[in-house]
Amino acid sequence: MDDMTATFASMLERIQAIEDRLAIQSLIATHPLSADTGAPPLLERIYAEDAVFDRGPGLSGATDRNAIIDMMWCEPHRQAIAGGLAHFGSPPLIELDGDKASAVSYSMLVTPDRDGEERELPNHGMSTGYRIHRVLVNRWTLSRIADDWKIIARKIAPADGAGPALDLLREWAH
Repeated sequence: MDDMTATFASMLERIQAIEDRLAIQSLIATHPLSADTGAPPLLERIYAEDAVFDRGPGLSGATDRNAIIDMMWCEPHRQAIAGGLAHFGSPPLIELDGDKASAVSYSMLVTPDRDGEERELPNHGMSTGYRIHRVLVNRWTLSRIADDWKIIARKIAPADGAGPALDLLREWAH
């Protein structure tokens, strides 16, 4: 292989990696919107059919895409949405391995503080503010399926400085 061919092949590999990272970032960035709407078509688009969602101790999880959709469309979750639930996610750290990838990120669940003291922010009106309900560590497993990246598994744990969340972070840092 001559230098020009090797350079071109290297550029193609780097461009593919960039495209894959952007696709995965977009996929993970879609998750908060899917959780805050419970929209089945959006959930169908981001999760693989056999996806697993492990929500950690004390919370029910789901073992396939239909179960994930049911969980996000159940009455208690719709009540949380109606109450102003908002998920915020950090940019993920992504590790690519061909058509497989893993990522780690943080997410935060925020809700209106209906019991908070009303205060004014100049040029932004009055508000009782918001409260952070939970901060989570997320471990994502992803795969390219039919030219699209899909979530294969998501495991979360409260970011409490110990236990499962710390294990997820340490596993990533290997």
